[in-house]
This record gives sequence, C-alpha cells and structure tokens, in this order.
Amino acid sequence: MSRVAILILAGLVTAFAGPVDAQSVQLRDLGRIQGWRESPLVGYGIVAGLTGTGDSPRNPITQRALANALGRLGSNLSPEQVRSRNVAVVMVTGVLPPSANAGDRIDVNVTSIGDARSLSGGVLLMTPLAGPDQRPYAVAQGPLVVGGYQFSSQDNAEQRNVPTAGVISGGATIEVATEARTLDDNGQLVFVLREPSFINAVRIADAINASGAGAPAWVADADMVRVDTRAAPDVFRLVALIEALPVEPAGLARVVVNERTGTVVAGGDVRISSVAVSQGDIHVSVRQREEGSQPTVYGGLNPDLAGLVIRNTSITVEEDPGDAVITFPNTTISDLMEGLSRAGIDTRGKIAVLQAIRAAGALHAEIVVQ
Repeated sequence: MSRVAILILAGLVTAFAGPVDAQSVQLRDLGRIQGWRESPLVGYGIVAGLTGTGDSPRNPITQRALANALGRLGSNLSPEQVRSRNVAVVMVTGVLPPSANAGDRIDVNVTSIGDARSLSGGVLLMTPLAGPDQRPYAVAQGPLVVGGYQFSSQDNAEQRNVPTAGVISGGATIEVATEARTLDDNGQLVFVLREPSFINAVRIADAINASGAGAPAWVADADMVRVDTRAAPDVFRLVALIEALPVEPAGLARVVVNERTGTVVAGGDVRISSVAVSQGDIHVSVRQREEGSQPTVYGGLNPDLAGLVIRNTSITVEEDPGDAVITFPNTTISDLMEGLSRAGIDTRGKIAVLQAIRAAGALHAEIVVQ
C-alpha cells in the first residue's frame, strides 16, 4: 500500500479545508416533546392454514396453545389430542402510537417461536397485544405477508430469505384509546433533544424566544429545553409553531466504523491534524498440501497394506520494498477518504488508517465502533 499511499497523500490539499456549512433544519428533527413517545406491544398467538410447514405435531408449546384456543371456542380437547403440522405458535409485535383512538389500525410483525419451517400462506388468529403495563391495548388478526419461502422434499431443500417471519399491514385494531401528555406537572412544555448538546440547546431556546410566540424558553440541561406556556392562548398551536422553527444545529465530530461490513461514515468537517503515517505491507502465506501414496500389489490383495497420506506445509513471508513514511498537513476526513477511494484502497484499509490516526491523537472526533 505504501507506493499508492505516497500518491494519495501527495494529492491531498495542502491548504486548510474549512468546515462544511451547516444547514437549517426544523426543530422537530432535533428531538421530541416530552410525553410524546411510542410504546411497544407484544402478544402470543397461533398461525393456522399452513401447508405442512408448521410446528411439529409433538411440540408441547403448540399442542398447549392450540388446545387453549379451541377450549375458548367450546371444544374440550387435551393437548395430547391436538396434533397438526398446519399450525405454528408465533410472537406478535407492534407499536402503539403516542396518540391513538379506538378503531385505529396499526401494522404488526409475526415471528415463529417454534420449529415451523415456513409461515407462508398462514392466517394469524385473534391475538391480544399488551403494553409494558401488561394491559391489552390492541387485537391482531389477519393473513400474513411473508417475503420468503422454504420447500423441501426428502433430502432436497430450497429456501429464500426468512420464511418464518411475516407482516400484517393494518393487522391490529386499537381497542383502548391513548393520549400522550403535552405538558408536565408544572404546566411547562419540555423539548427533549435527541443528541445532548449545550450548543444546540441554546440555539433552540434562542429560536423559540425570537419567534415572537410569547412563550419564554430556557435551557434546563444539555438535552432539555423548557418553555413556559402560561401566556399562550392555544398550547397546541404553540407546539406546532415551535416544531416548525428553523434551527442550525452544531455538527457532532463523530466517525462511525462498522468492522463487520467494512463501512466508514464520517462528517465531512471532521478535522485531522498534521500527522505522519508509516505503513509497511508484510504478507504471510501458509500453504498446506496433502498427497496420498497408495501401494501397488501385484498378483492379488494384501490386507496388511494401507495408503499413506503425506502433508507438506510451506510458509512464505514477503515484504513490500516500497515502505515509506508520509507526512501530510491539516485536512478533513472527507479529503482523506476521497484520496483513499481514488487510489483503490479497500474499506478495511481505511478503517486501519483511521484507527491509527485516532490513537496518535491527530483525529479530533469520536470513533464509534459497531
């Protein structure tokens, strides 16, 4: 890599690259009103109508669940009497909106928890969905949409995507109306920032005070801005006005590295101080070869003779003669990544360079490794 690195780093801009101009965003994109939050829903149900791809007939969980479901319909059967390959036990999950009325419909996800091979073509039977307080808020039912399949015959099988998970669009009906709280116990409107930042909190408070809404705002913490709504004639109109205010957020100096997929995401204005990079390419290869030696017998068979397997191993170490130490001036992550990409350096090589620069104290940003 060193010869290529000389070309890369020699081509980087020598002048200081200024930060990218920040753009204004609506205030609602930076956080949320405290009290307005979604709640998870979960339920335990049965999917029927499968073509022999459900849970095994002797699965005790499926037997018990199906016997209970039939018992609620007036059929008295013991779990041992229920044996079917056309049903599967599933977990049903959904999200309860901050504000919902009885009769509203939401999407649900259905996933198998047994040994079913596929949920394709199945229908979810009526399943109550409970919230974190264990109270039922919705009821789910309907045909599944599965984005995969699995077919098998004897020892042959073919599968695409994940056939044991599906979605029911609008498959759950809200049974209990919910309404989020807009104001806290003190009658104040609290705006919670998604990313704590004193700079952004001050800018949000200044934007609200300069809007002429007649509701004074002040910074309560790095992730919280409070608004006094006592002088506001209409609280909801005030919330709509505040959420639409333009704010120019301060960017976070952060580099996100995903080592599993080899992905690097960084802000274009993340700066790098002057630093020297020394890269040496040492390639170590180990090759193993197995050869078989089979004795030849003339005039019949000899049961005392057996073949011999010979294993030969060779190790080769190669060092790139073009190793070099390169020094480059102040620049940004965007310039460095662009130069590395033009030179054909793979993503994992970029990750190694970034981690080394960060360890040397020349990368002025937080590295988040996923």
